[in-house]
Amino acid sequence: MALLIAALIVGILLGEGRPPICPCGVVRLWQGVVESPENSQQVSDWYSFSHIIHGMIFFGLLWLVARRVPVHWRLVIAVVIECGWEILENSPIIIDRYRQATIAVGYTGDSILNSLSDVAMMALGFLIAARLPWRWTLGLALAMEAMTLILIRDNLTLNVLMLVWPIDAVRLWQAGV
Repeated sequence: MALLIAALIVGILLGEGRPPICPCGVVRLWQGVVESPENSQQVSDWYSFSHIIHGMIFFGLLWLVARRVPVHWRLVIAVVIECGWEILENSPIIIDRYRQATIAVGYTGDSILNSLSDVAMMALGFLIAARLPWRWTLGLALAMEAMTLILIRDNLTLNVLMLVWPIDAVRLWQAGV
């Protein structure tokens, strides 16, 4: 079921004009330069950690509201939510918002490859949370947030904050000013 949903997102993203792979024509497993036109175009990047955390959050929330639903169906629900986010994230309104409110000045959206990888990263985070005690999951999520905050001056928390309520001091700090 999750694979069918992923196939559906490919069709939707193709219909929206998203590139299947990086317009540079190269496929890499990792893109470690945030301020690069290949960011969000390759299989994984620094923001892949945010998608792992999405999965952990979705597991926790679905455990709270749907704990009687078998875990494989909760994973399908999480995949639907993440796919919905990938479609929204690659819409002109969100791409423009990222450009205006965050340090992602040249952001053009994700390649389809990157979007599918983001969904897979979310599923990985969901499965990690399904296997680990909640305290370990929380610790791992906090460690990933701290790591990306230190290494790239960005993480899921700042990403959400800057999309919802941009703060100039945060934007300047992220830009290294």
